[in-house]
Amino acid sequence: MWRDSFKLQIFCLLMAVLAIVVLVHNFFQLEHLDDDTVSGSNWITENNVRHSLSQTNKTTRKPYCGYTQQTLSKREQEEQEALLAAIQWPNPPDGKIAFAQSTDPTHSDFVIVKPSRFFRVGDELEVLVRMKDFQGKPKRYGGDYLQARIHSPLLKAGATGRIVDCRNGLYKVFFTLLWPGEVKVSVSLVHPSEAIQVLLRLREERPDRVYFKSSFKSGRYSETTECNVCLPGELPVCNFTDPYTGEPWFCYKPRKLSCASRISHAKGGYLKGLLTKEESLFFQSHVNIKTPVPSSGPDSVIVKPKAFTDSSSINRAEDPTASPSGYYYEDQWRSRTHWISNFNKSDDVTECLQGKVIHLFGDSTIRQWFEYLTAFVPDLVEFNLRSPKNVGPFMSVDLKHNILLKFRCHGPPIRFSTVFSSELRYIANELNGIVGGRSTVIAITIWSHFSTFPVEVYIRRLRNIRRAIIQLLDRSPETLIVIRTANVQELGPEVSLFNSDWYSFQLDSVMRKMFSGIAVHFVDAWEMSLAHYLPHNLHPQEVIVKNQIDAFLSYVCPLQT
Repeated sequence: MWRDSFKLQIFCLLMAVLAIVVLVHNFFQLEHLDDDTVSGSNWITENNVRHSLSQTNKTTRKPYCGYTQQTLSKREQEEQEALLAAIQWPNPPDGKIAFAQSTDPTHSDFVIVKPSRFFRVGDELEVLVRMKDFQGKPKRYGGDYLQARIHSPLLKAGATGRIVDCRNGLYKVFFTLLWPGEVKVSVSLVHPSEAIQVLLRLREERPDRVYFKSSFKSGRYSETTECNVCLPGELPVCNFTDPYTGEPWFCYKPRKLSCASRISHAKGGYLKGLLTKEESLFFQSHVNIKTPVPSSGPDSVIVKPKAFTDSSSINRAEDPTASPSGYYYEDQWRSRTHWISNFNKSDDVTECLQGKVIHLFGDSTIRQWFEYLTAFVPDLVEFNLRSPKNVGPFMSVDLKHNILLKFRCHGPPIRFSTVFSSELRYIANELNGIVGGRSTVIAITIWSHFSTFPVEVYIRRLRNIRRAIIQLLDRSPETLIVIRTANVQELGPEVSLFNSDWYSFQLDSVMRKMFSGIAVHFVDAWEMSLAHYLPHNLHPQEVIVKNQIDAFLSYVCPLQT
């Protein structure tokens, strides 16, 4: 009997030990899942050849992805929900839409409402856009993404319009007539509603369609692995989440090297084969990507001058809520939100910036400001920091006039060529290290490199930056902070899947809402690129950059009236 009892005790003891082992093992896995390891299915060899260890073609949101693990306050959660609701896009009818039934810009048209009416500067012009499919049948639902502007080529004048989706295949466009003369209307279909649904799917399901890489090195041995905000699969990862902002970033762990041996970050590449054959028909150059919509009837109106107002001063009153925010006249941007001076001489720029430290944070579109100012001002000489070309950080100095101009790219995701790991800085952390004051000027842009991710990723980044801005202004209220908005760019079938204007438009809308109500100023690069006659370009040409700089410097040195 005692033997049976002893055996039972031994069995219970073994079961207890086994349970403890299982519990410790599970806890160990959970601990490493939260800290340094998650799952992965892709890796890059030392020769940068991308391999797939999974046949899965679809990447859905995983519970360990950074944008689903945010701990938000009630206020932050409400703000995020409101922002997502504000950019919600109309859906087409349920079911698959055949290409022949999708929006065709050449069958569509626009008409000017009451084109023979007597127009004066300051009046509103209404345009009705009627969308049809490739069979010439009227569309019965909305969701197309349009861009519209008015322009007078001889005057080098232009302005954007306000588009209203009636959600029945009709769109209304409203323009404020801002200069006298013949004013032409142009409307373009950027993407049909059917393409927008594809872009939505890619944003939610394939945030990995742009992938990144990091190099790890110890002595002569090196490895390169894939990195991203979120890495699916079963391979262990290195957790490079920023300890101050909580911005998540992961790389697949090297097979032989430690995570601490990371030396650089770089863009890895773009995934191919993202679309089905049917979906690819919605992304065709000269067919349904940034294709003009023809007019039915007159495409222009004659505008008479406003009484007692000459063309050099019309509609330049300061109105922060004005729409459009400005317009071109004789190739110069005339803001309707603040007074702009033209800094046509380098001496004018020097006088404005004398005694100031200017920090430029963001991507290559604000690096253009650094390049323009360094080239335009003779005494502003770039100091060789031996940084990688087009990557930075960069610094220019004018010792004679005590000017310091600096550029630094924002933290990952950043699609630059090699960036040293030590130079991967988050804008919020950089702002926290700035003392500020009346001699400090800060300009920020951040948008293009977030276009492939769910919007929550972008909201979190802006929330961190906004918090740092508020703290900086609280300790140094005389600090000047300027936000450069997104801009439009040239699009083709491939670029549309990664950097569509529609993605940029959505992010830009979120950014404007999140920074409204705090003491920052905006340079409206969106309207300045869309209203101009030059072809759209991710990096706008110099005449547009010059107008951006004029708007920026007019905040630094406001006109005394």
